[in-house]
Amino acid sequence: MKIKSLQFLLFLLLAAGISSCYYDKEDLLYGGNSGPCTDTTGVVSYAQKVVPLLQQYCYSCHTGSFPSGNQLMGTYAADKAMALNGKLYGTIAHAAGYSPMPKGMAKMTGCQIAVIKKWIDSGTLNN
Repeated sequence: MKIKSLQFLLFLLLAAGISSCYYDKEDLLYGGNSGPCTDTTGVVSYAQKVVPLLQQYCYSCHTGSFPSGNQLMGTYAADKAMALNGKLYGTIAHAAGYSPMPKGMAKMTGCQIAVIKKWIDSGTLNN
């Protein structure tokens, strides 16, 4: 009887040990970066790459007569101004000192943030 109890206890310890080896991988859990980021090769197009991201994550709150946080976006001039003063990148990258955006939604993926960063670093071209 002691051997069966000992075997059962050993089995439980082994099962607990195996299940405790789980670890989180943010990219795998949230699907952020399933592969290499190819959208940042070459020149990043404002119209083709940046605007769709801003439409998906920003424009619903930051356009119109009363934009959230009094931060107006939705035109090239407004988007460029936010990019040049550092607020656009700071908020989407969740940098210290900035309000993390988008509020109430998942953070942009690393690749999406890299696209916007590349556009900013390339001089915020209207292309």
